Amino acid sequence: MIDISVLYSGLETPSTPHRYGRKITQIDPPAHQRMAVAKSAKDRRPIVVWNLTRTCNLKCVHCYTASEAKKYPDEIDTAKAKEVLDDLADFEVPAVLFSGGEPLVRPDLFELAAHARSRGLHVVLSTNGTLIDRPTAQKLKDLEFAYVGISLDSAIPAIHDEFRGVAGAYERTMRGFRNCTEVGQKVGLRLTLTRHTAQNLDKLFDLIEREGIDRACFYHLCPAGRGKDIFAPTHEQARAAVDTIITRTDDLIRRGKRVEILTVDNHCDGAYAYLRMQKENHPRAEQVLEMLKWNGGGRYSSGVGIADIDFNGNVHADQFSMYRSFGNIKQRKFSEIWQDTSNEILAGLKDRLPRLKGRCAACKFKEFCAGGLRARAEISTGDPWASDPSCYLTDEEIGLTSAPAAAPSAETTDMTDKNQKEFAAIT
Repeated sequence: MIDISVLYSGLETPSTPHRYGRKITQIDPPAHQRMAVAKSAKDRRPIVVWNLTRTCNLKCVHCYTASEAKKYPDEIDTAKAKEVLDDLADFEVPAVLFSGGEPLVRPDLFELAAHARSRGLHVVLSTNGTLIDRPTAQKLKDLEFAYVGISLDSAIPAIHDEFRGVAGAYERTMRGFRNCTEVGQKVGLRLTLTRHTAQNLDKLFDLIEREGIDRACFYHLCPAGRGKDIFAPTHEQARAAVDTIITRTDDLIRRGKRVEILTVDNHCDGAYAYLRMQKENHPRAEQVLEMLKWNGGGRYSSGVGIADIDFNGNVHADQFSMYRSFGNIKQRKFSEIWQDTSNEILAGLKDRLPRLKGRCAACKFKEFCAGGLRARAEISTGDPWASDPSCYLTDEEIGLTSAPAAAPSAETTDMTDKNQKEFAAIT
């Protein structure tokens, strides 16, 4: 994650110590929102995204798990889930993010959240928001969820409903936001940048301010699940989107709004923010460079600072890498699986810089971008160490003096027939 509020605008958030190794001096967040701080980014335990169920009441066109409104077999039961939470607590992971499908369709979600909190775990919910009525919002607040992330694809109802595959989803999602804010539950907005959504960000920022939303995360598209059929923004659209995000974030914070705005799954955003600050003679540009270096970007993300447990108990480098499992929590503890580097890919993710190819290998920012999202590179090319096709920085910006190895097309992350065959061969 690239925290635009912190980097560009100097806002302190509860996640600042975890993300950038800096003490909080201006705020005193409640205990359940504070995250554990590692001595270095390399030494972090992973934030664990746990897809508790694949079942979902919506059918989103960009869903990375291709979830539907039906029951799926072999999901982890309550007793086993509690055992896993105990292991995660003993392993001292900084946070557990309950996701899906739609996690609120699991009848034991609150029981699991209560168990997690009893073990001192920092708990987050990722939801489509349609099932958050007022009592549910109060329950989330009472159980001390650090925050609730609700997906919204547009401030325009018809567009959101089209993305979500269900008429009326927008109104139900907005009620979910409002129920959270009314009970004082910290709530965040989540949006995936596509060629369409990237062009409607100003209206979304208007909505964030109007509705009093505390946080927003803008995810760069990974072509996983049904997301493989969605066009990612062109490089020009991605740059324009990030510029809008930076400009609108800074405007909010300058006017005294404590809103956390982050971009996710494209660590070149950090380099781009730094380059923009240099051009503007921003007084904190060099400080931000040091913060980005401490963070490490992709270098300490998937396979290091981010992990995923899917609905059947398989452990992955992140939620977009479900094509490869490192083990299953039904057979081994998560903590054992995560520290077992006998798997070549897991070991490589923990030491990826020497393995990067193409533009990523030659980039002057690889120390704190480290090749962006490896899942996107692998899905798009069949090679886990190829350049990330969503990097929108120019050759000049990344310091290339000679042509690197051929990289995928910048215009789309759709897989070619050749790439599909190569990818199938490794999975």
